[in-house]
Amino acid sequence: MMKLSVLIPVHNEALTISTILKRLFALPLDLEVLLVDDGSFDGTTEIVRNLDFPLLKVIRHPSKQGKGAAVRTGIKAASGDIIVIQDADLEYDPVDFLRMLEPIKNGQTDVVYGVRSLKSQRRLMKMGNRFFTWLTNKLYRQNLSDVETCYKMMRRKLALKLALECQGFDIEAEITAKLLRTGHLIYEVPIKYHARYQNKKLSLLDGLPTLWALLKYRRWKAE
Repeated sequence: MMKLSVLIPVHNEALTISTILKRLFALPLDLEVLLVDDGSFDGTTEIVRNLDFPLLKVIRHPSKQGKGAAVRTGIKAASGDIIVIQDADLEYDPVDFLRMLEPIKNGQTDVVYGVRSLKSQRRLMKMGNRFFTWLTNKLYRQNLSDVETCYKMMRRKLALKLALECQGFDIEAEITAKLLRTGHLIYEVPIKYHARYQNKKLSLLDGLPTLWALLKYRRWKAE
């Protein structure tokens, strides 16, 4: 059985962190969970410390460095055959990992994205997501459905080869751009999704680094 490493970048998610961890460890999978606490100060750290999950590995950044930095820390610490990113909120349902794993296990692809329905998103956020998917398709000659999805699953060896650099939410664009530049097929699987707005970290200003990342990595080549 392939081992799945679930990377959870966390910054101030005291209200939801226990629930998402319980959902993850209820999955019938061989998995490890790497929680990267990115400088939380709302009690998240104490809540996690008091949880009893033997397969949970906690890494703490002493100060906030950004989602990208937390993802990179998680990738380096992972030991599974496959990795996937899991946000600490409850927008996504990790039960979908079961279906996302199948194309990789069957040898159809090395990369699977979970594709969301954006119906629950507010109009401005929905427009932003659709714009960046459209732009990615134009710049990289693709026909993808959802490039900003959190659920990006791939073989760990491939993730390491991407040599990720971004610190913030632009990590999403960097991952997609570099995967496409290396010629990998991104297999898409529909997933459940419900947008949340309480304690939302993403803002309109995060669109600028995302735009720059898509442009910057058009000429990137793996070493």
